[in-house]
Amino acid sequence: MEIFKEFVIEAAHRLPNVPEGHKCGRLHGHSFHIQVHIRGPLDQHLGWIIDFADIKGAFKPVEEQIDHHYLNEVEGLENPTSENIARWLWRSLHPALPTLSKIVVQETCTTGCIYTGELEQ
Repeated sequence: MEIFKEFVIEAAHRLPNVPEGHKCGRLHGHSFHIQVHIRGPLDQHLGWIIDFADIKGAFKPVEEQIDHHYLNEVEGLENPTSENIARWLWRSLHPALPTLSKIVVQETCTTGCIYTGELEQ
């Protein structure tokens, strides 16, 4: 079974490595919609995989680092593409949420990234 909790953060960024004149090279902001997915067995007694409050608690310190911030100034997000944000979120949350299965970062209504982790070296 898999559950998710969605968070919305407001943040500014620019993409420093795009070709000159690319619109994403200019400072701009998004209302990022972030889904944190957890996969695991259903606890028959509790009736859930994990308490949604536990996901919210794990996300809180991450949210404080990125909500209403300039993402390029956050360590590890110097090139804050959706892909890099998703990977950064995974690495930030996985220690507290070991059954993390997926991070979804949606930067507009029609664009986003799904990240399912990677084998860490």
